[in-house]
Parts: sequence; structure tokens; C-alpha cells
Amino acid sequence: MIRFENVSVTYEGAGEPAVRDVDFEVPEGELVLLVGPSGVGKSSVLGAVSGLVPHFTGGTLRGRVTVAGRDTRTHKPRELADVVGTVGQDPLSHFVTDTVEDELAYGMESLGLAPEVMRRRVEETLDLLGLADLRERPIAALSGGQRQRVAIGSVLTPHPKVLVLDEPTSALDPPAAEEVLAVLQRLVHDLGTTVLLAEHRLERVVHYADQIVLLPAPGARPVLGTPAEVMAVSPVCPPVVDLGRLAGWSPLPLTVRDARRRAGALRERLADAAPVDDRTPGPQAPGPRPRPATARRFLRRRPVPDSPAPHPPAAVASLAVHRGQVEALRRVDLTVTAGETVALMGRNGAGKSTLLAALVGLVEPARGSVRVGGAVPHRTAPRELVRRVGLVPQEPRDLLYADTVAAECAAADLDAGADPGSCRALVSELLPGVADETHPRDLSEGQRLALALAVVLTARPELLLLDEPTRGLDYAAKARLVTVLRGLAAEGHAIVLATHDVELAAELAHRVVILADGEVVADGPAADVVVASPSFAPQVTKVLAPQRWLTVAQVRKALS
Repeated sequence: MIRFENVSVTYEGAGEPAVRDVDFEVPEGELVLLVGPSGVGKSSVLGAVSGLVPHFTGGTLRGRVTVAGRDTRTHKPRELADVVGTVGQDPLSHFVTDTVEDELAYGMESLGLAPEVMRRRVEETLDLLGLADLRERPIAALSGGQRQRVAIGSVLTPHPKVLVLDEPTSALDPPAAEEVLAVLQRLVHDLGTTVLLAEHRLERVVHYADQIVLLPAPGARPVLGTPAEVMAVSPVCPPVVDLGRLAGWSPLPLTVRDARRRAGALRERLADAAPVDDRTPGPQAPGPRPRPATARRFLRRRPVPDSPAPHPPAAVASLAVHRGQVEALRRVDLTVTAGETVALMGRNGAGKSTLLAALVGLVEPARGSVRVGGAVPHRTAPRELVRRVGLVPQEPRDLLYADTVAAECAAADLDAGADPGSCRALVSELLPGVADETHPRDLSEGQRLALALAVVLTARPELLLLDEPTRGLDYAAKARLVTVLRGLAAEGHAIVLATHDVELAAELAHRVVILADGEVVADGPAADVVVASPSFAPQVTKVLAPQRWLTVAQVRKALS
């Protein structure tokens, strides 16, 4: 169904191809997973299937890509629209209408389908993706995860033969991600749809794949094989595979169920050991605190005082927020102290992003109060507020305006009053190898997020807010992010992150707060909250239960 024949893609101004000598075939009716570190060209490979590369992106494509017998060099995207449906990393870029139902129907209108066919397919898709209650909602009022499901639904309704998806579950909570992946599996198994998708959260999707295509490094030839074969050699792998490598299991497990069947001996070895928490300690008593190397190297201005601040970095009391006619938050109480990392979790639309927006002053409370370091965010001047609180949004491009990475960094240093080079040093830590002259729009979604994080961190706010900070990041980039955030917490910065990434919460958070329908339904130490939750427990916890292990790193330390 999809055939790559020695395909290389080189963009204008680039010294090396983004992808080189890609040669593989995706048979009809299979789900093929494209994996590899950030920046190896996965989005370029996906774009070549739909014809976006090179017809819209520019550059030079050598070799040949055929889809259902059509050569993408001679067929532009509109001439492939009836056979290829594409959902990119940014769902907002797909939408052309205002409401959910209209968006689901738009693609079929473009193809001239009969009204009765359109109506039936819209209803089918609403049910498949759990969108029936949102059919009349404005797309602008949806959460990030809800928008992602609408974007997927909009390409399902024309019934394409091929679906191409770039990070389809990145903005979804665990239950919603399972629903979407179950739908994709049903399309593959029951309708013979061919699916090619790229995803960094391999723990969610690797066991659904029929084959995996690994791009191991920029410009390297791809490796094609079964999930077990590729995971044995892949530089990126989910925690359950990493645990299997550590334990020496062969073949490697791809699911929690497979791992639990083999974990008896490992549980016995760990029975007398206690998990060692390698995260930074939470709120600390007054007195000198050591500064970790990362924070000391890159964040030299305005050190956080050793004595406790008179006001906590964040204090929310009886907060209620309205978004139109919807009460997005109600009766929310939350205090975050210096040095504490709090993970906000919950299903899509639970109010996590709204709570972050209230903390940074983007929305005004309907009732209750919000204070950051004693200041009221929506009444504080931006130049003063940036010292107290910084937000990295779900869409990092909202913070990026300059034409090059170097210009973004220079502007961030100037706005924050930081030493020249402070922002660029953070970028080098989070994004090794990114050139100064690179345009932010040429970065991958994960790379743009890391650049936006560096811009916000340059001002060294007492309170750092992150909305889905690992969206688009591979495991190595996530590890670098964790290192930086741990260093900031050790210095006394408070961190609040809204995330669906249960592995990140298990590794980084001191506390987990779970929201549902705008209310706090759980608030406690990370180990207690995630271990008790079937939806938010990390893979290692599920494998080794009833023992209370959270991460592979904890198990590795115990065994050593």
C-alpha cells in the first residue's frame, strides 16, 4: 500500500538530508509504527506519504514514494486526499470550521459525498471517538486532547485507505489514548485500513504495531522488523522493555501482561529492598542548599534566597473559573511551596490548563483567590509577573517570534535581564546540536517546546508552569528535561506541570493532584496517588505490584 524506494529528503539551506536512503514497504491492512529520537526525520517520512513533502515543505525529494499505486512526486496532496488521511502534531493547523460536527463533515463535503452518507459517517465517528457530547461545541472551547480526537475524526469520516498520524496520543489522557488506539486497531483489523504513525510514548502503542520502522539517527538507514526485534536494538524504548533488558528477559516483553508473567523472580529479588527515591527532596527547611551542576552552570542571576519566602510561590483558595457558560474550575484549593514539584493529572477537559492559566493571570477568577508569591497574577504588570511565574504552554510557538534560535535567545536574555548567553546555554542543554541560525518553525514540535522552556527559564521565575511538557519529546530529551527541572527544584523553584505522561509524574513529581470536572479529587505524595490509580500508574508499578516501585531507575539502583 505504501512503498518507499531509496528516499532522501533535503531541505533548502540544509547541509545534510533530513532522511537518507529510506527503503521499506507498508502492506495493506497493517499498523506500522515509526520510531526514533527527536529530529531524525520522522515527520519528513510521514509528510512524504501525503505529498506534503516536498510539495508544501519545499526541498528536494530523491527516490520514489507510492501510495495505492500513486506516485507522490506527480500527485499533489489534494490528488491523494481520497486515499490518504493525515493528522499532524498540531491539531489546530487542521481545522477549517468552527464546530466539532462541521469539522467532521468538511472533508466529505470536499469530496462531494451524498448528504445521507455524510450524516451516517459523522454519527459513526462521534461514537467511535467519544465525541457525541461535544458535537455542537466550538473547537476553540475544547481542551488540547479533545481537539486531537476531533482532528483524528475529521480524517476518518472520508474513509481513506491510508491513515498517517504524527504523535496521535500526545495530548490525550491514558483512557482517551486507549480509546483512540483501539479505534485504529479496529480500522486495521476490520476494515483493512493501513496505518502509519509516529509516536514517542511507546508504552502506549508498541504492542499494537504489526511492524516497526526505526530511524536510529539523523541520516541513518532505517531498521524494519517486528516490535520485539526492533525493541531489542532500539535506542528508544518504553519502560516495560527497559525493565526487561535490565532483568535479562528474552524475548523482551512488550506489554505489562507479558512482563508480569515473567516478573516473579524479579519481585523475589526486590522483596527486601525499599525503593530509593532519586528525585530531589521537596520543600526544604531553612538553611544553605547545594546547587546542582545544571542550575549552577546556566542560571546564575538572581539566586533564590536560602530563607523561606514570606509567601508561598502559589496559593489558590476556593477558586472558581468560568469559560463562557462552562464552570471550568470550582472550589479548588492548592498551595505549592518552594522546591516542590506538583503534577496536575486528570482526563482531558478536567481543568488542568485552566488552573495554569489562572496561576499566570491569563484568566480571572469568578470566585476565590489566586496568588503567586503574594501577588495577584491578573492584576500584576507583566514585567514584574515574569519574575514570579512563567508558563510554557501546550503550543510553544505562541512564545516564539524571532527568525532564528539565536535571536530568540538574545531577546529572552534582554527581557529577563539575564547575562548574555544564559538562554543559549539552556538551549544547548535541552537541544544539543541545534544551530544558532535555525528558524524555530524548522524545529520539530518537541524541539520548539524545549526552546520555549529555555526562553521562560531565562527569567528564573519562582514558579514554573508547564502544560504537557513532554509532548513531542523522546525518552532522551525527556531525561534532559527531568535533569533541568530537578536542578530548579533543588534550588527552591516551585514547579507545577499539567501532564498525561504518567511516567514523567512518577519520575519527577513530589505530589500528584488529580482533577475531575474542575474539582480536586486526589492530592497526595506521588507514590501514594499513582500506585492507587489504575489509570495513572506507571508501567513499572503495574509490573511489580503489590511492591511500590515507580521507575526502572529505582529498580536498577536496588539491584546494584
